[in-house]
Amino acid sequence: MARMSGWISRVPGLGNVLSNENKGPQSPWGGGGAGGDGDGDKPGNGGPRNPWSFPPEGRRGGKSGVTSLDDFLKRARKGSGGGGGGFGGGLPTGMPGKPVIVAGVAVLILLWIAFTSFHVIAPEQRGVVAFFGKYSGTMEPGVRFTLPAPIASVKKIDVQAIRTEDFPATAGENLMLTQDQNIVDLAYSVRWDIQNPEDFAFQIANPEQTVRATAESAMRAAVAGVNLNDAIGPGRTVIEARVQQSTQAILDEYNSGIRIQSVAIRNASAPGAVDEAFKQVTAAQQESEGARNQARAYAQQIIALAQGEAAQFDKIYEQYRLAPDVTRRRLYYETMEAVLAKSNKTIVETPGVTSYLPLPVARGNPQSAQPQTQAQQATNQGGGQ
Repeated sequence: MARMSGWISRVPGLGNVLSNENKGPQSPWGGGGAGGDGDGDKPGNGGPRNPWSFPPEGRRGGKSGVTSLDDFLKRARKGSGGGGGGFGGGLPTGMPGKPVIVAGVAVLILLWIAFTSFHVIAPEQRGVVAFFGKYSGTMEPGVRFTLPAPIASVKKIDVQAIRTEDFPATAGENLMLTQDQNIVDLAYSVRWDIQNPEDFAFQIANPEQTVRATAESAMRAAVAGVNLNDAIGPGRTVIEARVQQSTQAILDEYNSGIRIQSVAIRNASAPGAVDEAFKQVTAAQQESEGARNQARAYAQQIIALAQGEAAQFDKIYEQYRLAPDVTRRRLYYETMEAVLAKSNKTIVETPGVTSYLPLPVARGNPQSAQPQTQAQQATNQGGGQ
């Protein structure tokens, strides 16, 4: 019993209550009242009533031997005295009644069903329905109804949006090795959309990363099959078509539900360390290509001229076979006409032949012919004398 009293005395406030019960009511100022017994709650005492003692009408409930601790525990067990949330027996209740709890739970269940059972699917979307995590169907645009979660779940997928993956994703170089052991810096983009929403939702875990890894692998394989000139020059279109076809084939094997729209190479150049040298090489290649084009044009011109002459000779030969003499004479006349048309001509007639022929004039030099004419005149005058 002594041990129990010692244990109770360690509880804050509880030991004082029990000690006051044993000692009787005392004055709050530490001593008894004016009377000899120190009871301050009786009429006629000199001091005020002890606030920790029982009221003058006796102990509560009219029961003797019940301490204040028992009364406190009894009120704590009983809670409110029937007010439904007030302060009935001195302690707040804090808990609503049973009908209120049932109504609140019912409202929460209805709200949960409303928010997880009705789904609004936009025109550009498709709703992939899963029943306990397994694919159940695909919902078309509109207001649709399913079982509430977690029984059924709906994933909305935009099937009309065009996604773009840029390589490299950040600023920097994207170096690749060509067939002729050269390095090319390649920047390109891949555009794709969703063709099959259910495969897109269930077959692959990370669609964007899958597209990036597949496209990069296909591009490196395509660049490794061409030389540097094709990679940075006219072979870019072939590389783009090959990468698109290879990427689509790999994604179809995965059943990804993804469709590759296009592959576009934005920039293909040499690395920055050797870019200047490659520019010079490119300029030389362009000049060489220009010279080859000019040579091809001249060859085509000569070939066309030769073909025209050959066709004309064939026609003349057909005429010569029909009339050899006439054709031979005609060829002679046409040839002499072509030769004499470019030279000065002097025609000498038989009657009245002049003894002097001014050759410089005939040659087209009238200045040198003038002194000779004057000399001849002087000779003629001397001879006449």
